Amino acid sequence: MGAATALIGAGASALAVSAFATMAVAQALVVDGNCREGQPHGAYELKMGNGQLRVAGAFSNGKRTGSFLFWTASGARVAHLPFDDDEINGTVALWYPDKRDLPPKLEAAYAGGRLHGVKRSWHPNGRIRAEFQYRTGKLLDAKAFDVAGKPLPAQEARALAARDALADASYYASLDQIVRDNLPCKLAG
Repeated sequence: MGAATALIGAGASALAVSAFATMAVAQALVVDGNCREGQPHGAYELKMGNGQLRVAGAFSNGKRTGSFLFWTASGARVAHLPFDDDEINGTVALWYPDKRDLPPKLEAAYAGGRLHGVKRSWHPNGRIRAEFQYRTGKLLDAKAFDVAGKPLPAQEARALAARDALADASYYASLDQIVRDNLPCKLAG
C-alpha cells in the first residue's frame, strides 16, 4: 500500500462516523436539557439508558454555545467541538475512538465556522500525519507525512488536505445530527 493510500481515512474516518452513529440507532438515548420559549437553552446531556454519557454541551436560545463533547459507548472521548453562536469557533479536537492512550487524532483551529490557523493530525502510532495552515477557510500551506514520518510530496499533501476537509465536514455533520435528532424540545422552523 502506498503512503498516500495509507493516509486516506486517517482523519475523521468513515469508521468513526459509523461507530458513533450506530450507537444512536442501536441504543435508547435519554435527553437531559431544558427549553426556553420552545428553544433548547442551558446545559444539555445525551445519555444511554444505563446513564453512560454520550454528549454534553449547552445551548443559548436554541444555538450551541461553548464546548460539545462526544464519547463512545465504552466511555472513550472522541470529539470536542467548540461553538459560539451555533458556529464552530475555537480548537476542535478528535481522538481515536478505541484508543485511550494515543495522542489526539486531530486538532484544528476554527474562527466563525471556518478553518483558520493550524490543523494537525496524527497517525495512531503518535507520529505527525499532517500539518495544514488555513486562513478563513482557505488552505495556505500543506505538509503531510507517512506512518514512518517521511514527508510526502507537496501535491499529495494538498490532496490529503482536500480529502480530510470533506471527511471532517461529514464527521462533524454526523455528530451534529445526533444532537439535532435528540433535542430537549423541537426547534421552531
